[in-house]
Amino acid sequence: MAAGEEEGSAAAEPEQEPAAEESRSFKDLGVTDVLCEACDQLGWKVPTKIQIEAIPVALQGRDVIGLAETGSGKTGAFALPILQALLETPQRLFALVLTPTRELAFQISEQFEALGSSIGVQSTVIVGGIDAMSQSLALAKKPHVIIATPGRLVDHLENTKGFNLRALKFLVMDEADRILNMDFETEVDKILKVIPRDRKTFFRLTSKYQTVEKLQQYYIFIPSKFKDSYLVYILNELAGNSFMIFCSTCNNTQRTALLLRNLGFTAIPLHGQMSQNKRLGSLNKFKAKARSILLATDVASRGLDIPHVDVVINFDIPTHSKDYIHRVGRTARAGRSGKSITFVTQYDVELFQRIEHLIGKKLPAFPMQEEEVMMLTERVAEAQRFARMELREQGEKKRSRNDDDDTEEAIGVRNKVEGGKKKKRKAF
Repeated sequence: MAAGEEEGSAAAEPEQEPAAEESRSFKDLGVTDVLCEACDQLGWKVPTKIQIEAIPVALQGRDVIGLAETGSGKTGAFALPILQALLETPQRLFALVLTPTRELAFQISEQFEALGSSIGVQSTVIVGGIDAMSQSLALAKKPHVIIATPGRLVDHLENTKGFNLRALKFLVMDEADRILNMDFETEVDKILKVIPRDRKTFFRLTSKYQTVEKLQQYYIFIPSKFKDSYLVYILNELAGNSFMIFCSTCNNTQRTALLLRNLGFTAIPLHGQMSQNKRLGSLNKFKAKARSILLATDVASRGLDIPHVDVVINFDIPTHSKDYIHRVGRTARAGRSGKSITFVTQYDVELFQRIEHLIGKKLPAFPMQEEEVMMLTERVAEAQRFARMELREQGEKKRSRNDDDDTEEAIGVRNKVEGGKKKKRKAF
């Protein structure tokens, strides 16, 4: 299935698993030897379906609209043709990749750097939350590839002296469906007016309305006042896995991370009120498996290539049912299996029914031992009190030093006791 084609463009169909059964290689697709070696060094042994469909068409110089599931190798599908074209006709400011989020921009940059390291490709990331002057200096060096969010790129096009994209050869709109639905219309119009019409264009879309077959999806129906206890129960039951836990607000993300840390779990938050450096720090710690639990708002529900997520927990049910697809797409990637568990309280029934209608299936209940959950309530209640105290302390620190906190410094009110002595507690 694909978005509408025009003459001179082609559409690539979605597929999740590597297409090993087709016995195709990147060399078979027309990828040059040096880039095939780069793929091999990244562990890309065989191309995925979207790469098989898109790369030969792109190498022919045609525009491509690609629609595929999360984790199916779409970044490689557009990065490899761009790098091969750059090898054939070296030029600075050669390609522009527009993305909806900062995190996705850094993710794509990593892929370009990895694939292009042996041929000297230089890329730069232009996003909000980072010093504009340092970005202006990076643009003055004229990198080969720019990965940017639309708003910050427009700022530089209008205000950075000497910077323009009049010689651009490739435009990629990554997760174009999301860019066009996030009030970026004005910025995108400005960008399109200042780049050449004679260019190659790749649209990368996400298959929004289906989940992959190897994803085991469950729900649990619970009284809202016991949500924390049920969460702790599941984390204990599925211990040894990596988790992404989605919360609806920044405050609840921070609170839940503090609660879990007070119970001995290695949890770390990722939300929009954290500085860009701390957001990237949280993400990198989770990717490096230094933390097993990442608590996130929907800022992290799309576009992040985190290959080892075993379980996604919708602690707060998404208000928009399509966001469910994006959240659970963090697991069961690239042919692997995974689990998702959605918490449904008495206030969430209608939202949950919308999700089931969207995905076209009734979800089974996750097997629970209610009496074991209830045995956790006392210790969880104590951890809740500590988490509230730490949140207040963090709020005071933020007001006094205008900084945020990622809970890494919050070693725990649980270590404080009356009389100034430390009170030790075993990990939960």
